[in-house]
Amino acid sequence: MNLTRALSLSAVVATAVLCSACISVERQSVVDQEKQLERMTEQAVKACGAGNVKEVSNKGFTCR
Repeated sequence: MNLTRALSLSAVVATAVLCSACISVERQSVVDQEKQLERMTEQAVKACGAGNVKEVSNKGFTCR
């Protein structure tokens, strides 16, 4: 009975560790996307002028 309980606990711990690694990678990806959008927004305002930016994405921007 103790061996079964130890194996179950090990499986739960291993699953938790593996899932936390996935969440960490995803969180960093979101942070990178936010930084890219900030940079693109700054470039759009410089290029188009304040109030003249139509649309901004991670890949580019459009002026009015």
